[in-house]
Amino acid sequence: MAFTRATGKHRRPSRMQRSTARAAGVAALTTTGVIGTLAGPALAAEPEAEQTGLLPVVTIGDSVAEQIDAQAAAQKQAAEEALAEQKAEEAAVKRAEARAEAAREARERAAREAERKRLNTFVAPIAGSYVSTAYQASSALWSSGSHTGVDFHAASGTLVQAVGMGTVVEAGWGGAYGNQVVIRMHDGTYTQYGHLSSISVAVGQSVVPGQQIGLSGATGNVTGPHLHFEARTSPEYGSDIDPVAYLRSHGVNI
Repeated sequence: MAFTRATGKHRRPSRMQRSTARAAGVAALTTTGVIGTLAGPALAAEPEAEQTGLLPVVTIGDSVAEQIDAQAAAQKQAAEEALAEQKAEEAAVKRAEARAEAAREARERAAREAERKRLNTFVAPIAGSYVSTAYQASSALWSSGSHTGVDFHAASGTLVQAVGMGTVVEAGWGGAYGNQVVIRMHDGTYTQYGHLSSISVAVGQSVVPGQQIGLSGATGNVTGPHLHFEARTSPEYGSDIDPVAYLRSHGVNI
């Protein structure tokens, strides 16, 4: 009995044809990203001889993954470097701001110190003048028999200034002193300015060294224009102290 070879559409594909088709399918799956979902045992089920066509496909997939990993690593490094650069810039800005703030505070401290020194500085009651009548000089012109202050030479209308920082406690007529100003100084002592032709301050007003308080004149009990200046331990008559020694103790060269 003779046997005939099977032909037509029911003929089984050869092993070579199956391998080629599988390789093509795997390549297509790799391109679409599906190859990553294939289970390892499914690939290993094929006989060794039929896996030769899959090796290039698997190798290509590994190469693409490595490239992706490399790109991801590069992007991560770039991001880290950018972040580090940003932090460095922010730190530099903060350091610059801190230096500017320190410089500003130093200027303010220097200004405050200069102002403090200025306010604590004493000056002569009349700039460029001199003492024409000394302290405790004897004469019948004074009711106490001696001079309770000093006289500074000054023509009428010469600017009279506060010798230091203080508060005005008297500003007006003072009998024999004529127009006068009395200032309570910041250290608790008092200074008096007599025989003024005009007064520029009022009671309760704060004054600073060198501030104008009036103009010299010849009001009250005088023989001519000058400034009568006293230093006292209280605002009352009779509490006088040596005015030249007082001014010198505060740095005024007379």
